Amino acid sequence: MPDRLPDAYDADRPMQLRCACGADHAPQEHGATSDEFIENTLVKALFPVDAVRRSFLKAVGAGTARAAIASLVPVGALQAMAQERGPLEKKDLKIGFIAITCASPLIMADPLGFYKKEGLNVSLNKTAGWALIRDKMINKEHDASHFLSPMPLAMSMGLGSNQVGMNVASIQNTNGQAITLHVKHKDKRDPKTWKGFRFAVPFEYSMHNFLLRYYLAENGINPDTDVQIRVTPPPEMVANLRAGNIDGFLGPDPFNQRAVYDEVGFIHILSKEIWDGHPCCAFGVSEEFIKQNPNTFAALYRAILTASFMASQPKDRELMAKVIAPPQYLNQPETVLAQVLTGKFADGLGNVRNVPDRANFDPVPWQSMAVWMLTQMKRWGYVKGDVNYRQIAEKVFLLTDAKKYMSQAGFRPPEGAYRKFKVMGKEFDPAKPEEYAKSFAISRMAAP
Repeated sequence: MPDRLPDAYDADRPMQLRCACGADHAPQEHGATSDEFIENTLVKALFPVDAVRRSFLKAVGAGTARAAIASLVPVGALQAMAQERGPLEKKDLKIGFIAITCASPLIMADPLGFYKKEGLNVSLNKTAGWALIRDKMINKEHDASHFLSPMPLAMSMGLGSNQVGMNVASIQNTNGQAITLHVKHKDKRDPKTWKGFRFAVPFEYSMHNFLLRYYLAENGINPDTDVQIRVTPPPEMVANLRAGNIDGFLGPDPFNQRAVYDEVGFIHILSKEIWDGHPCCAFGVSEEFIKQNPNTFAALYRAILTASFMASQPKDRELMAKVIAPPQYLNQPETVLAQVLTGKFADGLGNVRNVPDRANFDPVPWQSMAVWMLTQMKRWGYVKGDVNYRQIAEKVFLLTDAKKYMSQAGFRPPEGAYRKFKVMGKEFDPAKPEEYAKSFAISRMAAP
C-alpha cells in the first residue's frame, strides 16, 4: 500500500491521528468535531450487537477503542474529501462478490461503514461463480463488482462473452492463492510426476489459470495435453477434492486453508512463491457507469481505498477475520481466515509456516500487470492475432484515476505505470510483450 502522506498523520508518530484542521493538536482540543462521531460510529459498525460492544469497550476502554479505529481509518482525509465531493448521481448500489478472502476490502467497507460514510447505500450480493458475476455486470444487475483481474480485459475484448467495456478501478488483493493437492499425493511433490492429474481453477480468465499453466509448463508439463484443467466455482473446490473428482487446484483462499482444516488437502506451494506480489482479484465497474455516475464512482472508490488501507495493515488481520467471517460474507471459521490473513498457518504437511505476506492488499492497478495477463492470453490461445498490449492495458486498468483518488485520500501514489517484475525468476519486460509471449518452450502459439 502506498505510504501515508505526513499531512494526515504525524510523521514522527506513525499513524497518530492529528486534527483535521491541520494544526498539531488532538481533535478533542479543537472542540466538538465529527472525528469522534466517526470513530464512535465505526465502533458501533464493527460491533453491532450492543452486548458485544459493551463487553469490548469495558475490556479496552472507550478511548483506546476510538484510538484504535482512528489508527486504521484516515478520518481527517475522509472529512476533507467530504467537503469536496459533488452530489451523488446514484446512492443505492448493488455490488457483486464471491465469498473469498480476495474480496476483503470490498466486504469490510460494508460492516465498517465506509460506504455509508460516502453517502452510499450498498447492497453486497454474494454470487455463486465468476460466469454469473460476468453476466450480472453485462445485464446491469450489478452496478459494480468483485472481478478476477483478467476478467475486465477479457470482457472489454469480447472474449468469452459479448464485448462490454469494463474497467479495473483497483486491485483487491495481491498473492493470497496456492496450489493445493489431495492428501494422497503427499509423496508427489515433484510437478514432473503430475501427468494425468486433474486440476481445478475458478475461471478461464483468471490469474489462477494463468499461474497454474505457467507453473506446470516451467516444470515440463503441458497444461493442455498432460493434465486436465477444469473450471470449478471456488466454494466447490474442497468438496471436489474430498470426493476425488480432482487431484488438486490452484484456487483462492480461504479454500486452500479450508482443505488443510478439513484434512483433505495440503498446500504444495503458495502463489507468492511463483510470483511475489502478483495481482489476483480486482474491483471494477463498466465504462458506462463511470460516464453516467462520476461522483458516485469517486465516492465508491474512496470507500474501497479506505478499506484497502486498513486491509494492508498486518496488525489488524485477526480483526479482519472477525469482520468477514459471518454467514452473509465468507461464512468460514475465523481460525481458517486468521491463518490465511496473518500468514501463520498449518500447511497440511505437519508444518506451521509463518509467511506474513501470504495475502496482501495493494490497490495499485499497474498497467504492466495487465500487459502480462494479455501475454498469457496470447500464449494459450485465448486471443489470436495482433494485440495492442499498451492500448488495452491503459484503457481497462485505470491507473491514472487510481493515483488521483489516492492523492485525494492522503496517500502518496507510486510513480510510473509499467513496473517490471519476475515470475518464477524470469523477468517480465512490459516494453517487449510479444517477444515475451513467444519466448516459452510450451505454448499454443505457432513457432515463428
